[in-house]
Amino acid sequence: MKRVSLTQYLVEEQRKNNSIPAELRLLIEVVARACKTISHAVGKGALGDVLGTANTENIQGEVQKKLDIISNEILLEANEWGGHLAAMASEEMESIHPIPNRYPKGEYMLLFDPLDGSSNIDVNVSIGTIFSVLKAPEGMGEPSEADFMQPGSEQVAAGYAVYGPQTMLVLTTGNGVNCFTLDREMGSWVLTQRNMQIPETTKEFAINMSNSRHWYPPVTRYVDEMLAGSTGPRGKDFNMRWVASMVADVHRILSRGGVFMYPADTRDTAMPGKLRLMYEANPMAMIVEQAGGAATDGKQRILDIVPHKLHQRVPVFLGSKAEVDVVTGYHTQG
Repeated sequence: MKRVSLTQYLVEEQRKNNSIPAELRLLIEVVARACKTISHAVGKGALGDVLGTANTENIQGEVQKKLDIISNEILLEANEWGGHLAAMASEEMESIHPIPNRYPKGEYMLLFDPLDGSSNIDVNVSIGTIFSVLKAPEGMGEPSEADFMQPGSEQVAAGYAVYGPQTMLVLTTGNGVNCFTLDREMGSWVLTQRNMQIPETTKEFAINMSNSRHWYPPVTRYVDEMLAGSTGPRGKDFNMRWVASMVADVHRILSRGGVFMYPADTRDTAMPGKLRLMYEANPMAMIVEQAGGAATDGKQRILDIVPHKLHQRVPVFLGSKAEVDVVTGYHTQG
């Protein structure tokens, strides 16, 4: 079977749907190249002296791993000079990163979580990179945080790389979801799954059960009903899976169905959830919806949320549509 590269896929997609202008194609290719570099650093592990913490904290107050900082720098340096971007924003940085004046400016803005699932780095469990692409507002001058305050429905592309037994790149530009596998010998991304679809129903769920005592009643009700199994109100037995890496958990759901939940809880009522809207929830929601699934914050569609700050957090319920509808319904019932 003829192998289709990422570049060939993007060119053919533009011819077919007129959805990937040259500037966007080049941007996606640069991000994919950066993910290849990150994959190489991850694969070196202790041999490359990239494990362990860096004794610094990011803007979220989280201790940074060495690979968090390395991955952030790789993405910044790869995307600064190409001329496709007006500005970038990263989960690891307090404010936006304008393109330096010595480089030409483009019409897109890139947001990313450079290394998702940092707690898994030192134990050799799958981690990943998540990214989101927005159009810069018409007539934008010097970029500001306000220019990034667009609902997720405005994304022109979203994707993630997962660094596991294979390195994979999952991408949507608004016409379905496709998966590319890194051929390590050739150094190229090869299309390995077209039009990925999430089964509408499932018997798997992903949630951090250790937080159950802090959950709000709708989540407790929903999980209790699943745990009750075939003799309970749901009438079937569920399995629980939890990798503690959003990329790995979402990739499993994209491959075989399931529902992923990171709800708000009572530990800090001022903090509505843990996951970041702009760097995690929006790109994953776009991918999941493009694959036939659903993504809500318990009350509304994630892609409809208008952000009000760069590092805004939200509860997340995403995956197989039937299950997301059930847990969202429990929230909206009060």
